[in-house]
Amino acid sequence: MVRRIAFINEKGGSCKTTLAVNLGAFYAHYRRKRVLIVDMDPQGQVGKALGFEVKSLDQTILDLLEDPDRPVQEFIRSSRVSSLDIIPANKRLAEYASTAGSLPDHPHRLARALRQLEGYDYLLFDSPPSLGVSILNIMLATEEIVIPVSLTYFALDGCAEILDTVGRVRERYGNEALRVSLVVPALYRRTRLADAILERLREHFPDNLSQTVVGYDVKVDEAQSHGQTIWEYAPTSRGAELFARLAMELERWPAAR
Repeated sequence: MVRRIAFINEKGGSCKTTLAVNLGAFYAHYRRKRVLIVDMDPQGQVGKALGFEVKSLDQTILDLLEDPDRPVQEFIRSSRVSSLDIIPANKRLAEYASTAGSLPDHPHRLARALRQLEGYDYLLFDSPPSLGVSILNIMLATEEIVIPVSLTYFALDGCAEILDTVGRVRERYGNEALRVSLVVPALYRRTRLADAILERLREHFPDNLSQTVVGYDVKVDEAQSHGQTIWEYAPTSRGAELFARLAMELERWPAAR
């Protein structure tokens, strides 16, 4: 059975794309699973992180949302990583926020487009840094949410808003399976402020906070600048070790809890 996992945080720079791409690559390469990443962010960073020139792409997620009855296979592109595929996005996706209201059944269009999908073990969603129509589409197409949290002063505010949105979606749209699997502390640096915020996260999310704290590693940034995953660029780096630990933790969820 396919696991559907969305990486969501309304704040930019929280490692959503980084986690989606590198955890997806881990499952594809080291676990021999078939993985599809659906990019719902107009910045198109999933494609960029995997070496695609996204600005020139046609047949993106926007086209599928506008015509969700088209065969989904037309929009899937293979990456260099064996068994890791993507449905890319680019800046054209920003149009969807203004046009979605005129489309029938617009909150369910992503789920409708993916209903025919077969053969994947993991379906991962990268999300935009805002709680709008794209996030609603994602929450109605997924079952699990991972919230990456950069350890800054306003970290808990973003988590609280996402939890409120999850509750409203469950109640209004009946997606009772929707849940937060993990809250992931990210971009950790050893400072008193980061340690204090981490402790507050442990208090607020005793059952959902990941045991793995993802620290900053310049090798991750370098890998992305080359359009590569950490496993291609620096597989023995500290960043690769942390992503592997986090991937295995998420893989075991909820059995390990």
